Amino acid sequence: MALRLLADVSPQDLLVALAELHSHVLGYVKSMALKCAVDLGIPEAMHRRGGAATLTDIATDAAVHPAKVGDLRRLMELLSTTGMFTVANGEGTGADDSGAGVYKLTTACRFLVGSLNLSPMVPFLVSPPVVSSFFSMCDWLRSEPAVTGSLFEQAYGCSQWEMASSNATLNRILNDSMVADSKLFLEVIILDKGRVFRGLSSLVDVGGGHGAATQVIATAFPRIKCTVLDLPHVIGQDVTGDGNVNFVAGNMFESIPPANAVLLKNILHDWGDEDCIKILQRCKEAIPARNAGGKVIIIDMVIGSAQGNRKIGEMEASQNMFMMCINGMERREDEWRKIFSDAGFSDDYKIMPVLGPYSVIEIYP
Repeated sequence: MALRLLADVSPQDLLVALAELHSHVLGYVKSMALKCAVDLGIPEAMHRRGGAATLTDIATDAAVHPAKVGDLRRLMELLSTTGMFTVANGEGTGADDSGAGVYKLTTACRFLVGSLNLSPMVPFLVSPPVVSSFFSMCDWLRSEPAVTGSLFEQAYGCSQWEMASSNATLNRILNDSMVADSKLFLEVIILDKGRVFRGLSSLVDVGGGHGAATQVIATAFPRIKCTVLDLPHVIGQDVTGDGNVNFVAGNMFESIPPANAVLLKNILHDWGDEDCIKILQRCKEAIPARNAGGKVIIIDMVIGSAQGNRKIGEMEASQNMFMMCINGMERREDEWRKIFSDAGFSDDYKIMPVLGPYSVIEIYP
């Protein structure tokens, strides 16, 4: 029966279909290979060498055992095939004795090097607690929401945030991931959409962690008095205010310190609609009327605009599915519009795309 179903498929199309299946089934190997490369410091080592290195260079810099250089080559071949590196083979390319040629950083891999990079996101997104939770997906989809909670809760009996509060390693890599994301994207946002912060005298960064995003804003706009609000275990006893940045331990579902504006960076996508409405209502209570300059600044994805680009569409869909881990979701504009309205905000919000689906949204009371 199976062979008859494939009888009208050409050998070439059959091979492509089989390759597509293998790509899905072994997709985790790409993630683990990238994590290994980051853990070994390969992208950063290549960056220090000017963005290119031979296999021998890489093995030396990464302290790979001499007997495993052939295995390292397989790792580099996979990551070159998937677009993280390029490789030039043959004579005259600077190839070493292994004949492996010279590996170079691609634009994608440049997100993992330098002073502003996203490499800390890799250990968190590919961490055992996060990855293992997806083994419960089938049972989770068949269970009552009130019984199971999030996918993470189905697997571990507690939320990701609860585990982080008692697991120092998870808490560290989670915070490091958020800090890296905040530093990079706030720099981009201030360059491209910095006007959203102009004229503000005070700002509360809700769920701002260690204040990475707030520090970037405070440096660019020193007249803004900034406050970071987050849970006590996130802020920690060793985090103190610096200049015009103040830290407050609290719960965004209960109350938010008053300010001209509230910043929600990658917060609302962590929560379902009902919780988002509660958070936005607390924000509305914290800011003045619109004619007095009150607003909420949301930095989050607005999905659904891939326009046929498979890579961007896959990124949006993968990110949206990943948010199932914590019962969150990425939203289309109509989904954002509904929670803004249900929370009592004006319907003339502004969505300002920064990088594809990554957007700055302004909403007003």
